[in-house]
Amino acid sequence: MKYLRAELISVGTELLLGDIVNTNAQYISKELAALGIGVFHQSTVGDNPQRLLECFDEALKRSDLVITTGGLGPTKDDLTKEMAAEYFGQEMVLHEESWEYIKERCMKFAPGKPIPENNKKQAMFPVEATVLKNNNGTAPGAIFEKDGKRIIVLPGPPWEMKAMFNESVRPFLQQFTDSMLVSRVLRFNGIGESALELEIEDILDNQTNPTVALYAKEMEVLIRITAKAKDDEEAKELLDAKVAEIRERVGKYIYAEGGEELVDGDSKIEETVAKMLVEKGLTIATAESCTGGLVAGTLINYPGISDVFLEGCVTYSNAAKVKRLGVSEETLENYGAVSPQTATEMAEGIRKGLGADIGLSTTGVAGPGGGTDEKPVGLVYTAISINGETKVRKNNFRGDRQKVRRRAVRQILIDLKSMLEEL
Repeated sequence: MKYLRAELISVGTELLLGDIVNTNAQYISKELAALGIGVFHQSTVGDNPQRLLECFDEALKRSDLVITTGGLGPTKDDLTKEMAAEYFGQEMVLHEESWEYIKERCMKFAPGKPIPENNKKQAMFPVEATVLKNNNGTAPGAIFEKDGKRIIVLPGPPWEMKAMFNESVRPFLQQFTDSMLVSRVLRFNGIGESALELEIEDILDNQTNPTVALYAKEMEVLIRITAKAKDDEEAKELLDAKVAEIRERVGKYIYAEGGEELVDGDSKIEETVAKMLVEKGLTIATAESCTGGLVAGTLINYPGISDVFLEGCVTYSNAAKVKRLGVSEETLENYGAVSPQTATEMAEGIRKGLGADIGLSTTGVAGPGGGTDEKPVGLVYTAISINGETKVRKNNFRGDRQKVRRRAVRQILIDLKSMLEEL
């Protein structure tokens, strides 16, 4: 079976201006990879007919398939399918079934109002094209084919595009592939990218199937393992074997394992820690100064945390630290709010005051102002009080105010995870 090469073209001047974040290309690339279809080029083009034709020509010289998103609306600058038809030399005619569907949707959402004439433009397609119904909007998609080359046009709104891809495009493309790509992701903390690379250097240097790739993230490292297989069962066997090999060497640094969902978005350390707390039945409370409730808010993201999370306090002022947490005025006077002594009393005060098993605290200088030579911006003390013992960490974070705060949250959760594992 011929290996299919695909290329993505995102259409819309608003994308070039940065008014809209292009999530469509990311989604389609992942879906094509899972089908075993390679994507080697992506491009973005404005609503210009000549430049769009040039994109089609360049893309189809090196690829078998082009998938576009956007430019299927009713206005004059929506020209994607018109240019696809022109590129293949195909004449546009009214697709009656699509026109009836569009009229039906228009009457449903604007009953009693005349249907704009330009909506008929969305129902125009060549007779050679395969029209793809849009169950979530008025812009049908289509598959254009000629001489072994294909252009698939999809709507721009992500919810419409994703539904059409799942309902129509994926089933169409499955006929061109006899393999699939499946990935598994390992997330690490406590080891840097360079050190991790040295630990698995021979694995990285001798790759066949699965492949292994390292990715440095903020305060963590990811490994993505990707297997090419004929089905899920074969992929699982390949991935299990490679994961076991990596775990044997650096398993103590792994805090999460899962699919592609672990690659994007924020770290999953909070899910790991929250799950451990719930499973162990350990109650927890937080006392925060510079992080302003981010530790509590992060833990509360986990469903079921209400079983163990008792309370979160934002004690920003010295008076609040004294009144709410029982921090000694003498401690604040002698050492200041940003000190290991204050962090200790904050963690112990919230734990004892609520009768919790664990107390967490943060206090520091998030910036951009307020720093001194002795206590510079980025200095944050985090403390964890558990089982009658309190551990304090001195952190010197770099970055702006928000980065300092986020890094403080992440570090205290990493430390809590380690302590929970020791119990």
